[in-house]
Amino acid sequence: MKFGLIIRYVGLVMLLNAAFMLISAGVSFANGLDTGFYPLLLSFLITAIVGAFPLIFVPNEHNLSTKESYVVVTMSWVMSCLLGMLPYLIWGGEFSIANAWFESTSGFTTTGSTILSDIEALPDGLLFWRSSTHWIGGVGVILFALAILPSMGRTKISLSSAEMSMMAKDNFRYTTRKILQIILYVYVGLTLCETAVLKIVGMPWFDAVTNSFSTIATGGFCIKNNSIMAYGSATVEMIILFFMAVAGLHMGLIYATIRGKRNNLFRSEVARFYVLSLTLCSMLVAGGLLLNHNCASFGEALRYASFQVVSYTTTTGFASVDDALWPPLAMLVMMYCTMQCAMAGSSTGGLKADRILLLFKSIRARILKLQHPNAVIRIKQNGVTQDDGAVNSAILLVVIYLLSALVGTLLLAAMNIDLLTGFTATIASLSNVGPGFGAVSNLSNYGVLPDTAKWLLSGLMLFGRLEFFGFIHIFMLRSWK
Repeated sequence: MKFGLIIRYVGLVMLLNAAFMLISAGVSFANGLDTGFYPLLLSFLITAIVGAFPLIFVPNEHNLSTKESYVVVTMSWVMSCLLGMLPYLIWGGEFSIANAWFESTSGFTTTGSTILSDIEALPDGLLFWRSSTHWIGGVGVILFALAILPSMGRTKISLSSAEMSMMAKDNFRYTTRKILQIILYVYVGLTLCETAVLKIVGMPWFDAVTNSFSTIATGGFCIKNNSIMAYGSATVEMIILFFMAVAGLHMGLIYATIRGKRNNLFRSEVARFYVLSLTLCSMLVAGGLLLNHNCASFGEALRYASFQVVSYTTTTGFASVDDALWPPLAMLVMMYCTMQCAMAGSSTGGLKADRILLLFKSIRARILKLQHPNAVIRIKQNGVTQDDGAVNSAILLVVIYLLSALVGTLLLAAMNIDLLTGFTATIASLSNVGPGFGAVSNLSNYGVLPDTAKWLLSGLMLFGRLEFFGFIHIFMLRSWK
């Protein structure tokens, strides 16, 4: 294994992080040299040196093996989180080592959980960096870097293949270079559109940009203690709801729809399932709120229910209402949304609607096979027959997810954390959603948990963001020989 070459490519990703730290320092400078300026500037210098060092001493080579590509991807995520905690640590405040690591990992994995009890106490530069970690991690730290770096030959293919799941690639019918361009165009385009619309309805520029970073990355870091509820505007909620829902769609299908291609959102079976699940879950939650007298009218119930359902399903985690006192029916539906999430090929985490739909079809096929043993039952998705390998892979990932949720909940229970908090915090971390219920509801924070729990949940965030197999590869390198 060429460790020097691996470190070189990890260094390139660190330089990308350093660039955003410098931009964040610029925000601090423009804000009158707020208290975030020197922590961000020092962090920029450290990260830039760490990133540039291997570029000087390791010769350039565009030939990474599959094994090396997986190591580059995993190391890039870990190093991004590690160096990303520097601005928090240097600034101080509530940021102990465990808290800074948790906040940084939550940012890059677009989980959106926070340990902060007073977000608004942070200076603007640090708030901008916090939102920037979402935007970098939204499409993956490697894919983001590859999209803006010049041609790297076959390395782009191997690295993008290591980070992007096969299910996400299904609707990208282009070359690797074109796929990266599409991701960048759609990602940046949606961010600019949302920023402009939020500004038009009266939101300040800084708020519009940072909230757009978090929405399109489906992350959920907000610069207000009470999240989106702080704006007290139904218009702002509807705008953010719309962009959250769009961010949960496959980026390739968004591009194809805009370009008028046949392979578009309207012809996608998974897109229809995703929209249907949002609609049904919103109606169920709204009904539960109305029956439990949490809202005065169905319109009010639907407003809050639809925002929270879309927020959880797209793994954004924004809050327009305090859902800590919602009835059990609403909580159960929200937990399902936390596990299913949105479409593969988006910036969301979780199991993905594609796999859940495939799982439902597999169950139906199995029932039909029991009824008609001699029949040949084919499972199709989006008109394409799925081979046994694709179906088994989806089922295996669901099983690993559920086992991880069980182990995580048991470990948190061993730390004397109540079952509701432990279970929902575990699945919220695995799915990169952010808020759970109990002590970690959407207007609470994870600062109340012990440091051991924060380290565990941070690991689950990375485990879920790399879709399990990418992370597992690193611990099984010997089996590659």
